[in-house]
Amino acid sequence: MTSSVIKNEEANYVINPKKFVLWLLIVASVMLFAGFTSAYIVRRGEGNWEIFNLPSLFAVNTLLIILSSLFIQLSYTAAKKDQMARIKSFIGIAFLLGIGFCFGQYYAWKQLIADNVFFAFSNPSNSFVYVISGVHLFHVIAGLVFMAIMLIQSFQNKIHKTALLYLNMCITYWHFIGILWIYLYLFLYLYR
Repeated sequence: MTSSVIKNEEANYVINPKKFVLWLLIVASVMLFAGFTSAYIVRRGEGNWEIFNLPSLFAVNTLLIILSSLFIQLSYTAAKKDQMARIKSFIGIAFLLGIGFCFGQYYAWKQLIADNVFFAFSNPSNSFVYVISGVHLFHVIAGLVFMAIMLIQSFQNKIHKTALLYLNMCITYWHFIGILWIYLYLFLYLYR
């Protein structure tokens, strides 16, 4: 089959099959984190729960991921207008802010350790913070890999107003990661 035939077959779907798979992964991730937060609430109600302050870097990281989402969205706007230099710049800035988020999480964990909050089975409240933020960080790293691919494609001029599918998928995933972090941060902050 030629690529034009494949593209025509894909055009017949209500939703692109690749986007559908992405949405399935997002739904699976929502279920995973719903399970984590549900387990957190149930375990907290059983007692033996230590209350501690969250690292202040979690708030900074929240700002970084929000800014990163803003810049990746700007790249889509630029791509619809074929503003090639802006596409590269905006994806690059979003990527660097995402890297900053990762380093921020690492230093937040160091701050937890300095405050004697360790991953330990003796007190589950400590462990939940590491597990929830760690699994989220894994999702961020996956998003950064996707974004790095978009950055490379932008330098190859493969992202423009007639080729937006993968950038759109990257943006959808990245916004999901950002919204998820905001939810997790507020959840951990309010249910300490």
